[in-house]
Amino acid sequence: MASPRGQDAPPHNKRVNKMATKHIETIIVGAGLSGICAGYHLQKSGSDSEYIILEARDNIGGTWDLFRYPGIRSDSDMFTLGYPFRPWQKTHGIAEGPEILQYIVDTADTFDITKKISFRHRVMEASWDSQQALWTLTVHANDEQLTYTCQFLLLCTGYYRYEHGYTPKIPGMETFKGLKLHPQHWPQDTETKGKRIVVIGSGATAMTLVPALAQTAEHVTMLQRSPTYVISRPRLDLFANFFGKWLPNKWVYHLTRFKNAALHTLFYQLSKKRPERVKRHIHRQLKTHLGPDFDIEKHFTPAYNPWDQRVCLIPDADLFHAINAGTASVETDHIERVTEDGIQLRSGKHLQADIIVTATGLDLLAFGGMTFTYDEEPIDISQTLSYRGVMLSGVPNLAFVFGYTNASWTLKANMACEYIGRLRSYMKRKQFSTCTPTVQQEDIETQPLLDLKAGYIKRGESKFPSQGSQAPWRMYQNVFLDAFSFKWSDFDDPSLQFESLVVEED
Repeated sequence: MASPRGQDAPPHNKRVNKMATKHIETIIVGAGLSGICAGYHLQKSGSDSEYIILEARDNIGGTWDLFRYPGIRSDSDMFTLGYPFRPWQKTHGIAEGPEILQYIVDTADTFDITKKISFRHRVMEASWDSQQALWTLTVHANDEQLTYTCQFLLLCTGYYRYEHGYTPKIPGMETFKGLKLHPQHWPQDTETKGKRIVVIGSGATAMTLVPALAQTAEHVTMLQRSPTYVISRPRLDLFANFFGKWLPNKWVYHLTRFKNAALHTLFYQLSKKRPERVKRHIHRQLKTHLGPDFDIEKHFTPAYNPWDQRVCLIPDADLFHAINAGTASVETDHIERVTEDGIQLRSGKHLQADIIVTATGLDLLAFGGMTFTYDEEPIDISQTLSYRGVMLSGVPNLAFVFGYTNASWTLKANMACEYIGRLRSYMKRKQFSTCTPTVQQEDIETQPLLDLKAGYIKRGESKFPSQGSQAPWRMYQNVFLDAFSFKWSDFDDPSLQFESLVVEED
């Protein structure tokens, strides 16, 4: 694959001048679930006690601080979404948003990571100087523009735009006289009691909102253009609760984490290899919850196979209970136009609404919208390949953390952060100043980094790096393969180019 900057990697053993302006050895960007994990592993590895975290927003937590809509919860169990170094202690596996946020905040406090965070510091640009072997960051902090330098840059920014979500153009929306909301920015004083609400969308957000709103609203309708696969799981983990009576909490946590990771992996692999079998299993569960008279084929049977797009998890069948109670319903149709008091469907049906919620997805954003240069030449991130899902081809001393799309985010994020900590320790022991992933294979093919076919992924995947068709450039989306690869891999890899630089003091 071509170099992202159109030039060869820099030569070995250059002589450089050490810069001293606001220099921090390692800078982490983002103080969400991944950023706190990265801070822990840098400290644990002993590779870097001198690091800071630059966070654009006012608080720790990332996604879990941003989203405040009714019913916000994890769509993964906390035994796998939680950190292995700080076990989740509660009896329920599916947690509500405020609980997850508090867990992240408490973890940062427990390991003295909070004091490393600089809030309201948005990184706008990162420039690599091959002569200095340093990244220079342009940072907006309140009304000031600051400059930082660092040897190693670690991006924990997630993959979507925090400022706003995705809302498609819907004919007539401007004529609607009721309240229009997007879940990404939900006003806390929103009154829903006795209201008729239409939630547009069929993803995890919509399926979370509908049963939560149905508790107080007159009626909630989930309006979808096409259905999504959905399965129900108990909010309480019966395995953890049973063994919790006999075994220490730490043992129970790790056993449950292993069990749940294995089940996630089995279900995903079975979905890919035996999709018809998985479809039948999901259909039987839906029929059990919704009864023989509900039109499962129309409302909950997608045209694609399971895990071509993400399968939605609902706890304790709460969505199905709301439908059976008559406080919620599902409409599968196309919008003709929005009217003053509702939505006119293509079928001719009109949905009355006091509130319209556009749960229509995310707006993808690569690495927080930062721009990158190498010796003043722009780096085209979309032309890079992802090395092990943590670094970029041709880009020195830069790593990023992406979780799984088919399982809990933290399962992958924790392994990636631990690997980066080991890499930094290795570089220090060997006195290497830079590490640059370099593509050696000539016949490697490129594939999208995010492997789901969801609309929000397809809209933004061109902004992201690619992955390759073979190791170490391929991401397998398999927690057990990754666990072996990350844990036991050494750094004597021809795809990693290390450099030792002689530093001249001013």
